[in-house]
Amino acid sequence: MTTFPGSPRLQKGAIVGIDKAVPLPTIVVFQYNPDTLTRTLQVNAAGNDADRGEALRIKGPPQETIRVEIEIDAADQLEKAEFPATGLGIYPVLSSLETLLYPRSVDVIANEILIHAGMIEIVPPEGPLTLFAWGAKRVLPVRITELTITEEAHDPALNPIRAKVTLGMRVLTYNDLGLTHAGGVIFMAHQIMKEAMGAIGTAANVPALPSILGG
Repeated sequence: MTTFPGSPRLQKGAIVGIDKAVPLPTIVVFQYNPDTLTRTLQVNAAGNDADRGEALRIKGPPQETIRVEIEIDAADQLEKAEFPATGLGIYPVLSSLETLLYPRSVDVIANEILIHAGMIEIVPPEGPLTLFAWGAKRVLPVRITELTITEEAHDPALNPIRAKVTLGMRVLTYNDLGLTHAGGVIFMAHQIMKEAMGAIGTAANVPALPSILGG
């Protein structure tokens, strides 16, 4: 007689930052997957003033925004006396997320040196390629547009030990990055996967077509 092995092992969502100048990527795995994920897609079409015959043309992939709220809690790690929670709380995790929005300090300092050396035009530093991973079928290059952190509890040294984080993201497509860029390739793979999922959904609904068309 077999027994139920328990709850299935869940895939966890994550934010991954890949910087070509840094050997190790920044990885923030969601401790608890959020219950809801809000996605908004705006079509990238020819527009209302399109010429006759052009109304159905699509200029590129839609602009997609994603919003999630995640919870980060050091309670389990503190109970087991695990570092870094015991000495730093969740400050390292929050810092990993926040630094995805910053230019690297070494680049800022290097540019300041170049300015003082007489360079007229300074190229702004390039940030990391940030990926939003929500299961194997949805790995997307994104730009974090909003990061709201509500620290709800602190340890005696005022390190945060519990927080709610609201993440707003805009999906970057091959129109933004170029099809030869790693992020553009990842987005194209995502689009192909979406087309495959759509084909499966369509095939499942084909038998209902005659009744829909009044046949």
